[in-house]
Amino acid sequence: MKTDELIHLLAADATPVARHRIEQRFALATLAGLVGAGMALMAWFGLRPDLAQAAALPMFWGKLMFAASLAVAGLALLRRMARPGATLGLSAWWLAVPPLVVWAMAAWALWQAAPAERLPLLLGSTWRTCPFNIAALSAPALAACLWALKGAAPTRLAWSGAGAGLLAGALGTLVYALHCPEMAAPFLAVWYLLGMAIPTAVGAALGPRLLRW
Repeated sequence: MKTDELIHLLAADATPVARHRIEQRFALATLAGLVGAGMALMAWFGLRPDLAQAAALPMFWGKLMFAASLAVAGLALLRRMARPGATLGLSAWWLAVPPLVVWAMAAWALWQAAPAERLPLLLGSTWRTCPFNIAALSAPALAACLWALKGAAPTRLAWSGAGAGLLAGALGTLVYALHCPEMAAPFLAVWYLLGMAIPTAVGAALGPRLLRW
């Protein structure tokens, strides 16, 4: 068979792909991840009993915004990584903004606190379990994000998997914040980010195996 005939044969049944198909897949994955994390939260942990009172505190909304901003930045980055040859642009830089802000807040809080208060601000009361709880709640979103990537055409598989894990971790953190009693910026700066780092590492390990095409 000649090359021209082969090309014609391969292209004979080609149909156009919907313009926003990738965005639709990631929107569905995000929704599925949030729903899955919410169901797991209610089954395993439950909402914090003083949620109504906590919602009146600025720091409660601050930690929700921290997780949500990382999710938005991660989604923008992952959307670009799903397309072969696309540059990361400013998406990667936007990912650095939320951690830098919370680290600055943590440094200020520790500097203002008395020496005896600094370690409790850093450890809170749940530092032993917080990262693992976030990672557990991130599992549905990680599976959904990897599914969304599988239907795209990523070329940097480890980095794409890491991006899926980061988005999943941010979504898991957003849901976990409805249970977590911690409010101190030093705690969030360490243990929330560590909780997001776990699914990021898992995604990076799974990417080359699950995203091949």
